Amino acid sequence: MAVDRETGKSLFFVVNGERIELSSVDPSTTLLEFLRSQTRFKSVKLGCGEGGCGACVVLLSKYDPVLDQVEDFTASSCLTLLCSVHGCAITTTEGLGNSKDGLHAIHQRLAGFHASQCGFCTPGMCVSLSAALVNAEKTNRPDPSPGFSKLTVSEAEKAIAGNLCRCTGYRSIADACKSFAADVDMEDLGLNSFWRNGESKEVKIKRLPFYDRNREICAFPEFLKKEIRSSMVLDSKRFFWHNPVSLIELQSLLDSLETKDGSLVKLVAGNTGMGYYKEIECNDRYIDLRYIPEISSIKTDLTGIEIGATVTISKTIEALKKENKAEFHSNGEMMFKKIAGHMEKIASGFIRNTASIGGNLVMAQRKHFPSDIATILLAVDSLVDIMSGTRHEKIMLEEFLERSPMDSKTVLLNVRIPTWESIRNISSDTNSILLFETYRAAPRPLGNALPYLNAAFMAEVSSCRTSGGIIVYNCQLAFGAYGTKHAIRARKVEEFLAGKTLSVAVLYEAIKLVRATVIPNDGTSSPVYRSSLAVGFLFHFFSPLVDNNGETSNGLLDGHMNDLLVDVSKLDQNTLQLDHDKIPTFLSSAKQVLELSTEYYPVGEPITKAGAAIQASGEAVYVGDIPSPANCLHGAFIYSTKPLARVRGIKFQPKPYPDGVVAVITSEDIPKGGENTGSKTIFGTEPLFAEELTECAGQRLALVVADTQKRADMAIKFSVVDYDLENLERPILSVEEAVRRSSLFEVPPSLFPKQVGDLSKGMAEADQKILSAEIKLGSQYYFYMETQTALAVPDEDNCMVVYSSSQVPEWTQVVIARCLGIPEHNVRVITRRVGGGFGGKAIKAMPVAAACALAAHKLRRPVRMYLDRKTDMIMAGGRHPMKITYSVGFKSNGKITALQLEILINAGCFVDISPIIPHNVLSALKKYDWGALFFDIKVCKTNHSSKSAMRAPGEAQGSFIAEAVIEHVAAALSMEVDSVRRINLHTYSSLNFFYEGIADQPLDYTLPSIWNKLVTSSSLLHRTKMVVEFNRNNKWRKRGISQIPIVHEVTLRPTPGKVSILHDGSIVVEVGGIELGQGLWTKVKQMTAFALSSIQYDRVGDLLDKVRVIQSDTLSLIQGGFTSGSTTSESSCEAVRLCCNILVERLGPLRERLKEQMGSVAWEMLIDQDFLQSKGIFSQLSCPLTPQQNGVVERKNQHLLDVAHLQSVNLSASSLFVPDLNSMKYLNYGAAVSEVEVNLLTGGTTVLQTDIIYDCGQSLNPAVDLGQIEGAFVQGLGFFMLEEYLTDSNGLVVAEGTWTYKIPTLDTIPKNFNVEVLNTGRHQKRVLSSKASGEPPLLLAASVHCATRAAIKEARKQLVSWSGQDGSTTNATIFELEVPATMPVVKGLCGLESVERYLEWIIGTK
Repeated sequence: MAVDRETGKSLFFVVNGERIELSSVDPSTTLLEFLRSQTRFKSVKLGCGEGGCGACVVLLSKYDPVLDQVEDFTASSCLTLLCSVHGCAITTTEGLGNSKDGLHAIHQRLAGFHASQCGFCTPGMCVSLSAALVNAEKTNRPDPSPGFSKLTVSEAEKAIAGNLCRCTGYRSIADACKSFAADVDMEDLGLNSFWRNGESKEVKIKRLPFYDRNREICAFPEFLKKEIRSSMVLDSKRFFWHNPVSLIELQSLLDSLETKDGSLVKLVAGNTGMGYYKEIECNDRYIDLRYIPEISSIKTDLTGIEIGATVTISKTIEALKKENKAEFHSNGEMMFKKIAGHMEKIASGFIRNTASIGGNLVMAQRKHFPSDIATILLAVDSLVDIMSGTRHEKIMLEEFLERSPMDSKTVLLNVRIPTWESIRNISSDTNSILLFETYRAAPRPLGNALPYLNAAFMAEVSSCRTSGGIIVYNCQLAFGAYGTKHAIRARKVEEFLAGKTLSVAVLYEAIKLVRATVIPNDGTSSPVYRSSLAVGFLFHFFSPLVDNNGETSNGLLDGHMNDLLVDVSKLDQNTLQLDHDKIPTFLSSAKQVLELSTEYYPVGEPITKAGAAIQASGEAVYVGDIPSPANCLHGAFIYSTKPLARVRGIKFQPKPYPDGVVAVITSEDIPKGGENTGSKTIFGTEPLFAEELTECAGQRLALVVADTQKRADMAIKFSVVDYDLENLERPILSVEEAVRRSSLFEVPPSLFPKQVGDLSKGMAEADQKILSAEIKLGSQYYFYMETQTALAVPDEDNCMVVYSSSQVPEWTQVVIARCLGIPEHNVRVITRRVGGGFGGKAIKAMPVAAACALAAHKLRRPVRMYLDRKTDMIMAGGRHPMKITYSVGFKSNGKITALQLEILINAGCFVDISPIIPHNVLSALKKYDWGALFFDIKVCKTNHSSKSAMRAPGEAQGSFIAEAVIEHVAAALSMEVDSVRRINLHTYSSLNFFYEGIADQPLDYTLPSIWNKLVTSSSLLHRTKMVVEFNRNNKWRKRGISQIPIVHEVTLRPTPGKVSILHDGSIVVEVGGIELGQGLWTKVKQMTAFALSSIQYDRVGDLLDKVRVIQSDTLSLIQGGFTSGSTTSESSCEAVRLCCNILVERLGPLRERLKEQMGSVAWEMLIDQDFLQSKGIFSQLSCPLTPQQNGVVERKNQHLLDVAHLQSVNLSASSLFVPDLNSMKYLNYGAAVSEVEVNLLTGGTTVLQTDIIYDCGQSLNPAVDLGQIEGAFVQGLGFFMLEEYLTDSNGLVVAEGTWTYKIPTLDTIPKNFNVEVLNTGRHQKRVLSSKASGEPPLLLAASVHCATRAAIKEARKQLVSWSGQDGSTTNATIFELEVPATMPVVKGLCGLESVERYLEWIIGTK
């Protein structure tokens, strides 16, 4: 871009059409910081601060005055520096539309497809989709039908591939996005509020909120274009931001700035590296390299492509994909497209749009970043141009990577990717063929995850005229990201293969060389796995070319031989057998089956979740969105990094107090009469701050309070804690050590589960036994999108108002009052909505609120805090890890007669809710008839962070333990697992025996019918045969399929409610339950409308729109209790129904009199007359009203209502629903079938299909319950397959952000995802016959783990056959599959040397 050098006076840009001008700004300020703190646009959320979640995505629009074009792209605002958007237009979801002026079709469809639950991620989803729509319109595709866009289904799904959601399970979001695509099949779109099943395509299109292509989403303002033409360069003296426009100017800047004492200077292009390498200090000056033409352009010629260092990855992909037949031979074009394809798996779209090629390579060279780009460019002999002072060098990329780290004055200018023709071996055969392929093994197929290893191979091959085999003239093999300083070329392997004719023996020797070459550095996780990946990738590349009658290629992977670019007729086609069954990257289909009921209308209707539309539009207010009061301060925790140590003191380096720090709050600041209490349960308390002794790594030591959140967060990085470890016992960091040292928490006898049956008798009846088998289960982090947050505001008369993102405001109030030493009526805790909880916003939210309140109390100023993701992850605790030892006796037909368990639960250092975990574990484990069940469960106190409730706490583990035992028994008997499951399913009699007193009636036990129905609806028997056939025909991919049941016990809790009817007939509702995204408010609204409709006024359907559920306020509605355990929605509904019954009873007499006189009574009239009657307007209601009198009433109503309110019938009713002791507990049933495919070369597992049937009773809202089922299942998928919540040797969490902790994404959910919400008969003891849906479906995700185990079993049996052991395969089928079953775990069980074993078998058979 040509740039006018006239210096602009101010930084200016546009946000949602509003011009913003700044005369000065800290150059380290990010766009996210500015938008959230200085504008009213709060929809951009801080989810991770790393560019890894998409919550902060904005649409950036840049104008090029030379080309007169606008470029639109998404960007991660948490990484985008504010000065870099000078002259840009920024669009957030608020800029698309709002509830007052009109919502955009994006907002309406996301809401209508039930694609927003907690809503914290939804604005980012909307912006990502809007950018895709904008850019699709720029294509030359044909105009779509009205209401649709030029977007394709694939592009629609890709648009949100980098956005994380912890609530929905993604299916509904994908459907909302696909609804805009021109090529969408309307039948593929799932449940929504626009149409019903069976309606015609035309009706569906008509009812879909109309998308107007002609209404620009982000029209670039004309006034901004004019300003850009006149000035685009910031005043560097005022902004400390430099925009050099030539290399000479850059050199001069680097020379001059180097002389400034202590000045921290940073060269920037996209600044995305800040997401990985966190900056401890703010830089003083920035040099923006993007305006230097020599390093910001792309040049192509016959010899290759030269890409400027500041060119973004997205623009590089675009250039590499471009058809250049005039300039490139087809070989080069193929190579470039494959490089582009690999680059599309790097990070996510909103990162690639701003991240530069040069920045990526410099991080790889200077900081050893595990770069994909370095590896794939290394394989094709790329060159780089570097400048150091006045000296320019053009060197090979390999040399560049091997050099010492670049100094601050050395600049990478460009990278050149040569064509094959320009580097090919001159002596090679003119008929040779170019093979090129890239590889990466990462937890997520589509990227947004660092690889365990990446590779790129290029080879020149030809058919040998004499032997008929294939000769390798030369090859270039690059490996990277496997735990070494930089990507490498495997030179010894290249030299070995050069000139050889490929054979099994040659390939075997090459693979041995690869394993000896690719050796991760010490300390790298899964080192042997990474080496095995290198072997697998090389095998995949060359094996189709080996002359072995097709043996090596049987069932092989993705078919790069399709890319042979000349006549291949001379090659032996038998060597080119390929697996063409490509697995779709995204969700390919989904089906939802619902049975609706109008019995309690509008309860039972699948209406849109309350607040979904304003969540999408960014208008929904979360705690962090509340504007900061005047003089507000911000807090950040200093935490321990030692598990057990005395804390001598805390200081800061190099300054006594970093800039902006106002105070450091510790336990010594707790006022007289207050307690050092941070959280409380019925079992005990946890201190707010450690005092003399820290009891775990991650324990709170102090709160730094500063003038901004950024400065508070920065200050803790400069804190130094002085520890004393002398004369202290060793910390307890394992459950075994806790047992040895008798470090246990007591479980109250009333909570400890009861033994079932006679163990001795059961074991005596067994034909076989398995003794002392072990299972270990790890933890799981909540990963709510909104981290822990609170705002405390001092009020008059020693009072405190605290806004907390909490699942339990009532107890938060109690903790704050105790901490401050004030009465509870002096503390008001307010919670409107929570951006995801899953149990983590219950106990763990209390210390955050208490710390803010304590600081506010001491400093007499408002204090707020928003934990950064790292701190949140370190302190969260998460799900309880366990060690299980079991012995089981069973008959030869698979019937289990007795199960004995020893379970050691790691509770961490404080009790929290841990004493309830034994009950929960056993409750879910009892889903099978074990004959007799005996257990010894210990809740261990260790020096880990205290664990807390996480969605299905204990039940997730218990249900899995049951499946692991069943799997082990089946393997020992060589029986089909599903047969063993079936024979051990409960009869109603055994169910009643194991779940004494809560099994309800025989007709309520729906699991057997669900089990049988699912066998049919999922085509299980047919698919099982297909899996067997697939495994027989494929060596390197194996499939498994598994069906599992669940029985999940839930408990209703006492819950308050309050319903008030206002003058105009509108209704305001308060409940104890908190809206977490689970649709509680929605169900409460429906229940209110239903319950009040029994007054039988006209136009019943209108009442729903008159109901508003308001935020929780602990001084307005007391005894709110916990929002947890899946039952708070139904308890809140029942509390509201009780209130409404009271109001109906009060209004009944008036309604009857009015109906007698008027015949028809509208709701508003009924309420108005109630108010008027109280003032004696009609002393004789028995007298008919004349038309004149009615007119008088109409004229007087408005004036009199306010006065009448004071003496009217009480139109506000409160209640406390207390469940009956005989019905407060009940059982939930469901089953799932999952089918997976395992890649034996990488350990990657793809979930091909999941079918679920779940009994919701008579659902209060089937759409809400469906969302809960899908979301819970996908969260469970994360626990069982993906999420590693790892700690170091001190127990300090090391999985501390989106780089290292991988929750499921759109590309990891089942490709076919089918759910049936079963609407069973009346359950008399339930709330309108409904049942819970929030937690139980999570347990069904174990079906994926079991299916994976089945696939691994087939791989292990195959491995045994290759070793020549054709006898027993027992050792192959009996194994423990860890949780989570990550790629290294799966590959380890399939055989880390499976390729070598296979080749040895081939050689041996010859």
